[in-house]
Amino acid sequence: MKAASITFVTGTDTDVGKTIATAALAATLAARGGAVAVYKPTQTGISGTEEPGDKDEVTRLSGVHASHEGIRLRDPMAPVAAAAREQRSLPSLADHVGAIVGLADEYDHVLVEGAGGVLVELDGERHTLVDLATVLRARTAQTQTATALVVVCRSGLGTLNHTLLTLEALVHRGLPADGLVIGSWPESPSIIERSNRDFFESLETPFLGALPAGASALEPAIFQQLAPQWIHGLAVHAS
Repeated sequence: MKAASITFVTGTDTDVGKTIATAALAATLAARGGAVAVYKPTQTGISGTEEPGDKDEVTRLSGVHASHEGIRLRDPMAPVAAAAREQRSLPSLADHVGAIVGLADEYDHVLVEGAGGVLVELDGERHTLVDLATVLRARTAQTQTATALVVVCRSGLGTLNHTLLTLEALVHRGLPADGLVIGSWPESPSIIERSNRDFFESLETPFLGALPAGASALEPAIFQQLAPQWIHGLAVHAS
């Protein structure tokens, strides 16, 4: 495997802004001159092959065209349940590892966007994004490949508990987060949101920034121009 970086993007829950954060990371890395690829292991809630999914939204906003999916499923449910309703088999952990390794051989940076929260199962063997990241980190231990894991969280009431539970789960599994991002930051934040952000900035987990609410509605060229100002300081480390 060539020298590369693999960054896993997960969240404290569904609809917290993982896709927009992935797009912002992709745009930032591309702006630095690197070749970037995006991989979505499981995409649910998509009715057909022509309907845009998360990878397509990342492409639209970031301008990064190397975007791939492991599988797409119709129902907006967790992958295991959605696959069962269609009587389909999910890709194995080895399938995902092979796809990501192949992309890392070709690109400078690979972004892997998870489904829902950090412990959502990706296959029929109860493997999660944490397992995928752990396997890849071990597999690339003898190479120059660097890895990182970013957690995307909400800004409002309840986010402290959800975020701390997610960070603790990652530490418990030997994969502490390398960065924390607020997925949607309002133009006029409440006192609760400002307090939450202050708390996040005080954690040992590096606070990488916040994405402005409505960022997905920006023109792609503007999104790509502003993305490096929203997320900063992510350090990937050699396995």
